[in-house]
Amino acid sequence: MKRDTAILIIYTGGTIGMVHEPVSGALVPFNFDHILQQVPELRRFDFRIDTLTFSPLIDSSEITPENWIKLAATITEKYNSYNGFVILHGTDTMAYTASALSFMLRNLYKPVILTGSQLPIGVLRTDGKENLITSAEIAASTINGKPAVPEVCIYFENRLYRGNRTTKLSAEHFKAFESPNYPPLAEAGIDIKFNSDAILYPTVRQNLKLVTSYSSDVAILKLFPGITARLAGRILETPRLKGVVLESYGAGNAPTHKDFIDKIAAFCNKGGVVVNVTQCFRGSVNQSIYETGRALTSAGVISGNDMTTEAAITKLMIVAGSCPGKEEIERLMKKPLCGEIAV
Repeated sequence: MKRDTAILIIYTGGTIGMVHEPVSGALVPFNFDHILQQVPELRRFDFRIDTLTFSPLIDSSEITPENWIKLAATITEKYNSYNGFVILHGTDTMAYTASALSFMLRNLYKPVILTGSQLPIGVLRTDGKENLITSAEIAASTINGKPAVPEVCIYFENRLYRGNRTTKLSAEHFKAFESPNYPPLAEAGIDIKFNSDAILYPTVRQNLKLVTSYSSDVAILKLFPGITARLAGRILETPRLKGVVLESYGAGNAPTHKDFIDKIAAFCNKGGVVVNVTQCFRGSVNQSIYETGRALTSAGVISGNDMTTEAAITKLMIVAGSCPGKEEIERLMKKPLCGEIAV
């Protein structure tokens, strides 16, 4: 790393940025301009660290697409001034934000790493310091003079994952995230070992393109035994609804009773898009294996293959907001845009 290397830490909110208030003992957000006082280990890096704090701070359960746009626009604005970016974010919706940013920051050539913690940085046993320190090191790392990981990623508990392949695994353990269908991009032990075969390196370097169009006229429909056609219809008949992520069973299976399938077919025939992803933690959708899956294909449902729900819904929001019609939306939903789906 060279002394002219610089990274930007963007604090949006979340558990990681809390310390004990001296008088009351309550946990309160600290001033991230003083991050080097809270984490003095950062001073030992041979690169510059700048900080930017969102105002107001955002609890991750309150995250909206407008916050994603603000984040993506901030990175775009600062893109030429920094070698990499670290976003400190609450864990509850981190996988959604990482997925959304991967679709909004097209032609990305620099690391954008989201991290956070399960315990505040002001608590003795915090996991926040290690997550922050290693995220900063990865954001500044190069291999053969090029950024080591030019992707939107999540770093947590010694593992770096592709952001749009990641889902929150635990509300209690330090290993809070997992990438069920894709290997880690790096593992941090004594050294940081990058998995170059898994990292998405652009074949041609292009200018960063910011995509901010999105549609919130989408929904997630999770199947369960006993779901009625009436309930499914209430969702599918929502005015202006453009698309639905269907969380199906196993390899993409769903009830085949006529009333249920008819509701899905009617939505698809009116121009709606239905993307099928599995409820299983690992695995992918193959609608050709069982009759239950083939019934969905006949109704107009497309396979989401091995996408996570977080990637599928954020991709659908952005694609539906950018594309003029159903055919183009479906084409892009089936196509890998930034490593979110198996080829």
